Amino acid sequence: MRHLLPKMIFIASFFIFSGCKKNEKAEAVKIENVKNSIEYASGLSIVKYDDYSVVTVSNPWPNANKDFKYILKEKDGKVPDSLQNYTTIQVPLESVVVTSTTNIPFLEMLEVEDKLVGFPHTDYISSEKTRVLIDKGSVKNVGQNEKLNIEQLIELSPDLIVTFGVDNNNPMLDNLKKSGLNVLIQGDWMEQSPIGKAEWIKLYGALFGKEDKAKELFDKIVQSYNQAKKLVADKPATSKVLYGSMYEDVWYVAKGNSWVAEFMKDAKANYLWADLKGTGSEGLSFEKVLDKAKDANVWIASGSFKSLEELQKANPHYGEFDAFKNKSVYNFEGKLGATGGTVYYELAPSRPDLVLKDYIKIFHPDLLSGYEFTFASKLN
Repeated sequence: MRHLLPKMIFIASFFIFSGCKKNEKAEAVKIENVKNSIEYASGLSIVKYDDYSVVTVSNPWPNANKDFKYILKEKDGKVPDSLQNYTTIQVPLESVVVTSTTNIPFLEMLEVEDKLVGFPHTDYISSEKTRVLIDKGSVKNVGQNEKLNIEQLIELSPDLIVTFGVDNNNPMLDNLKKSGLNVLIQGDWMEQSPIGKAEWIKLYGALFGKEDKAKELFDKIVQSYNQAKKLVADKPATSKVLYGSMYEDVWYVAKGNSWVAEFMKDAKANYLWADLKGTGSEGLSFEKVLDKAKDANVWIASGSFKSLEELQKANPHYGEFDAFKNKSVYNFEGKLGATGGTVYYELAPSRPDLVLKDYIKIFHPDLLSGYEFTFASKLN
C-alpha cells in the first residue's frame, strides 16, 4: 500500500507565499510530483522534499491507536510551520542506537554500522562484522528492550534511538522522550509481506542520507525474490507441510496470512494451515495438530533443535508424525552466532530472497542445484 502525504497541510502556504496565479500553478505541479517512495511495506511512508523528508509509521503494533510522523531535516533545511509539532530528526545521523537485531543487517548493507553506538543485550547480535565493533567497545550494551539504561543512553547521547513497542502502553518510550532523547518507533516486525518487511531498509537510507543506495539494494532483493518465484511458477504444490512445535502445552502454527505462510505459498507448498485467516500464530493442542498433519511429508520445526534425537527428547510423541519417521524435518533457527544469537531472526527479514530459496530447496529439491541453505538445516 502507498501512503501519500496529505496535501492539505500545504494549502496555507499557497495563499501566503504565492504572489500570482502563475506561481500558484508552478508550486502545485511541484507538490503533485512528490510521492511516497515506499511500494510494498504497509506500515511505512517516506515522502522526500528539498530540505526534509516526512516519515509516517502506521500500525507499529497490534491495534495501535495512532500513527507516528517524523520530520527528517537536512542540514540548513527549512521545515514548514505546519510540520513543527512533529518530532524533527537532523539527518544524516552520526550516531544511532537500535533495539532489534533485524536492524543490524540494514546498517551493514548501507555500510553505516560504525554509526551504531548502543544496543540492548549485545549477545543477541550474530553478525561477525558488528561483533567486531562490540568487542572493541564501540557498541555499548544498553540494557534490555523493556528496561533500557536511560542514564547510559543520556551519556551516549545518540542522534536517534530506533525502537519498537508491543502495545499501546509503552512507559519506556515515554521515559526516553522525557529524558530529551530522540526516539523513532519502527514497525517492521508487523509487516507480513516478505518484500514489505525488507523495504524498511529505505528508512535507514533516509536516516543516513543513503536513499539511492537503499533503493538499489532493495531493488536487487526484489529482483532476486521474483526470480526465485519464477522457478516454481509452473510447479505443483506437492509438499504437504507441517509447521511449528510444542511450547509447553501448546503447539503454535503460523496463520495463513503470516510472514511464514507467505513464504510457503510463494515456494509452492501445500501448507496445512494456509486457510487459517489472520497473521501471527494460533495455539493448538497436540492432538489437533497430529490429527491434521500426521501424514505431512515435510515438517518445518520451530526451535533451535540440532537433530531428530534432540527433537524427540523434547517430546516423544513427535515420532508419530510421518515427516519425522521419514527424516524430512527442517529447522530455520538452528544456526547461531558466536554469542548465541539466532542468525535467522537477525538476517531473514532483510533477505527474504534467501529465505524463499531455502524453502524452494526443501519443497522442490530438483531445483537450485548446487545451492546451499542459508538458514535451513535438515535434522538427522
